[in-house]
Amino acid sequence: MSSVPISVYLTLALILFSIGLYGALTKRNMVIVLISIELMLNAVNINLVTFSKYGVVPSIDGQIFALFTMAVAAAEAALGLAILIALYRNKKTVNVDEMDIMKH
Repeated sequence: MSSVPISVYLTLALILFSIGLYGALTKRNMVIVLISIELMLNAVNINLVTFSKYGVVPSIDGQIFALFTMAVAAAEAALGLAILIALYRNKKTVNVDEMDIMKH
């Protein structure tokens, strides 16, 4: 049975996190920003599970933390989409630049 080296998992997590960070910082569409945040959280989950398996003391703790992260990500997605729908009803746009509550 072949084992995948730790560097492959960490490289994948780095690529996912970098794509998510780029999307969160440069895109104007709020839906794309939320998807980018989900990508970053998935990269964190990959790191948690990787270090849970390949760490100094392998245990199940990283996998449990990954489950908590998934629950937080699901709540964040539901709350973020609810806020996005409410803002769209008022502003008629999903662009982040135009989401200023102080302007009328």
